[in-house]
Amino acid sequence: MFNLKNKVALVTGARRGMGRAHALALAKQGAKVAVTDVDLNECAAAAEEIKKAGGEALCFKMDVTNAAEVDQVFSEVVKQFGRLDILVNNAGIFIPKPALEMTETEWDKMIDINLKGEFLCAVRAAKEMMKNKWGRIINIASIASGGVGIGFAGAAHYAASKGGIIGMSETLAAEWAPHGITVNVIGPGAIDTPMVREPGKEISKELMEEIMARVPLKRVGRPEEISAMVVFLASEESSYVTGATFYVDGGWLAA
Repeated sequence: MFNLKNKVALVTGARRGMGRAHALALAKQGAKVAVTDVDLNECAAAAEEIKKAGGEALCFKMDVTNAAEVDQVFSEVVKQFGRLDILVNNAGIFIPKPALEMTETEWDKMIDINLKGEFLCAVRAAKEMMKNKWGRIINIASIASGGVGIGFAGAAHYAASKGGIIGMSETLAAEWAPHGITVNVIGPGAIDTPMVREPGKEISKELMEEIMARVPLKRVGRPEEISAMVVFLASEESSYVTGATFYVDGGWLAA
């Protein structure tokens, strides 16, 4: 099960954290992986890790908010690997700011990277996937996405972007189903990434303590635990799943 041999995947925001874990997991299942991020050096290191493990990988600098750059990178991936089957829209940021202190520029930056970036990449990927009547688009959102009772102070722009991803994905799933493309969402809870691992830098120590008090499993998740869901949604085994959101959160929403 979950054999991805001869499939080609592209992962955004793959230089570290969850994105890197997703790229490694897809490669482990046999996929050829294009590792993309705004930092080319760290991106190259992730691709090299895949190659050392016996996989095939390419790395590209890509700003997901730049439509021309997205088009160029996707075209190059198809040129070198011959096709595109899987997209993991992982690139995103979280810079907390109280709503009353938030500038228009700060709002726009969050929406542009987290939501517009996923849209641009999804549309570009779908154009390639339609050629083969098969595709898997996996959009990464968050439990802070509205409608599930989880809100964070300082995250109005972040929650808006992540909730937008879910709404967008449901629509894309309906539009692209006739072309053999599935579109699904993963909403991670608190995951052990650099953002969570360094309280005070991006997430305060107090917020981390509040999070742990809410999670029944009493720990943060590992990136690989999100990657397992990525691999399932990328595989043939998920062929009847589209337009769905999967929360991987240690029981947070159930508590």
